[in-house]
Amino acid sequence: MNPVLIAPSVIAADFGCLRTELARAEQGGADLLHVDIMDGHFVPNITFGPDIVKKIKSLTKLPLDVHLMISRPRKFIPQFFEAGAANITIHIECEDDISTALAEIGARGCKAGLSLKPKTPLSALKAHLGRIDRLLVMTVEPGFGGQKFMPDMMAKVEEAAAWRKEGGFKYDIEVDGGLDKRTIRSAVRAGAEVIVAAGNCGTTPWKPSPTLIPKPNSRRPKGSCRRVCSSFPSFTWERTCRGNFIADPGFSSNQS
Repeated sequence: MNPVLIAPSVIAADFGCLRTELARAEQGGADLLHVDIMDGHFVPNITFGPDIVKKIKSLTKLPLDVHLMISRPRKFIPQFFEAGAANITIHIECEDDISTALAEIGARGCKAGLSLKPKTPLSALKAHLGRIDRLLVMTVEPGFGGQKFMPDMMAKVEEAAAWRKEGGFKYDIEVDGGLDKRTIRSAVRAGAEVIVAAGNCGTTPWKPSPTLIPKPNSRRPKGSCRRVCSSFPSFTWERTCRGNFIADPGFSSNQS
């Protein structure tokens, strides 16, 4: 299993003070930023386009994990790559040819991801597993925040992890939707390695928890470090340097 990465979702930020919000994500220990692109057609909502992504990239050192929830992604792959995407994920349900789209992403030196909606069986992706760097399992219906985590999607995460091991594939497994201090445990246990953290689904600015950030000279056990994820104001994670993922000691060990 790969080290677990935390990816705050940009749609959870306060765009009135975006520079500050992105700095908070960096200071909070985020590993990358998840950028949701919605076209109002593939999903019933609209977010923003390449120009905004380019601006986001100019304000942060974090890699951009761009998730294209759009019907015709091939048309926009060059634009989002030029805007600064480190990873571009498309949906298996989109209208473009999947193999061609993935090849076009990879040809630009960009990591390619493939996602699926909750009602789509994981088998729909199986023919493409050798072409992707990231497999994104949606744990809510894409398009709107505030939805509850779908625990039955963990079977897909487990199956994706099993297929990777059996086939020697290199993709990491990402989950997106309804993740909080309880559901995140289930996701990681199932095999998820990239956690999209949307905070309160865009209604509350990111708020780091300064009291949880170690003081400069504070002592801690050797081989461990504490990271605070800005998008989850009240949650912290302990990570060993080997990449193990352990819930904060304040969590009950029987939570799931």
